[in-house]
Amino acid sequence: MSSRGTLRSGVHSKSMATAGGGVASLMITAVYRVTAVAALATAGCVPDGGGCLPDGASPTVRVSDTRPLMGVAWTITVYAGDRNAGDAAIAAGFAEARRLERVLSDYDADSELSRLSAAAPTAQPVPVGDDLWRLLVRAEEIRGLTDGAFDITVGPLTTLWRQSRRSGKLPRPDKLAAARAAVGGDALRLDPELRGVSLRRPGMRLDPGGIGMGYAADRVLAVLAALGIDSAMVDASGDVVVSAPPPGTAGWRIAVAGLPGDDAPDAKTLVLAQAAVTTSGDARQAVDIDGRRYSHIVDPRTGIGVSGPAAVTVIAADGATADALATAASVLGPDAAADVIDGVPGCSARFVWQAGDGIEHCTTAGWPAD
Repeated sequence: MSSRGTLRSGVHSKSMATAGGGVASLMITAVYRVTAVAALATAGCVPDGGGCLPDGASPTVRVSDTRPLMGVAWTITVYAGDRNAGDAAIAAGFAEARRLERVLSDYDADSELSRLSAAAPTAQPVPVGDDLWRLLVRAEEIRGLTDGAFDITVGPLTTLWRQSRRSGKLPRPDKLAAARAAVGGDALRLDPELRGVSLRRPGMRLDPGGIGMGYAADRVLAVLAALGIDSAMVDASGDVVVSAPPPGTAGWRIAVAGLPGDDAPDAKTLVLAQAAVTTSGDARQAVDIDGRRYSHIVDPRTGIGVSGPAAVTVIAADGATADALATAASVLGPDAAADVIDGVPGCSARFVWQAGDGIEHCTTAGWPAD
């Protein structure tokens, strides 16, 4: 069945208005800012000003903190029994994020991921830790679902494309061919018995952009849950994961930024619980080369940035899935991406793109109703 049949679409004329939310550039990945704000009830405020509770609700303290991690701002918000418990939980959450940065960063030459890339090619599986293993398993699952539109082995191409964005010139054909030769999920072998990884081609480089930040946010949320925090939000500068709703509310209120002029009714504040949301696009991460606009997001199949401007927001059950599918959807476009997203339980998406002087948008069938 054609995926267009699963999409609700609309067209809006060009407007001077801009969508709510700021924009952030990530070290692991670059996405539009998704600003998450705890939902507030209408009566009875907690003492620290962190939210309001309805009459009769148990007193709960809202605690929130923002710190720089992975080159961007992370915000962790929790509801706890008292301020000390909230502060301790948040400190543990940030400690987990710092630990994961040392495992998954492709900017740190000493990270576990970077050391694995540096060993390529490897004839025998290299044992890896639990987090890198889980990340690579999920990345390979998403690669299969998207027919290669998401590929964690894209590192040589993203490195080359960054050079093109700085120079304002498309990659030389010989350099592009060499980088493409080092990319391909078929050369990434996972050995479940050994929990080992083989990179079979010279020059292979893993790039966690498009899944690493979402995965890290998931793990931080798990640490908070283990400490007894039932209601929490982790905002990894646009990759947002939430657990149970704040007390007395239906869910966490998350304002999604799209493209300037996108004032459609469904470009609204989402209310989510036990879910994740990520927006990926090129409104602030694009370059014009030879009169054509290209995104920072690289198509692993061509090695060239995706043409834009466009943005896609994906809701999923976990941050790694939302992160990776948003990246893949930017590569695939609405029709093909809808086929993929409709097949993943708990997933839905909204697409928006520039069309002449106007903005067009569409959503998958599972997108929250207006």
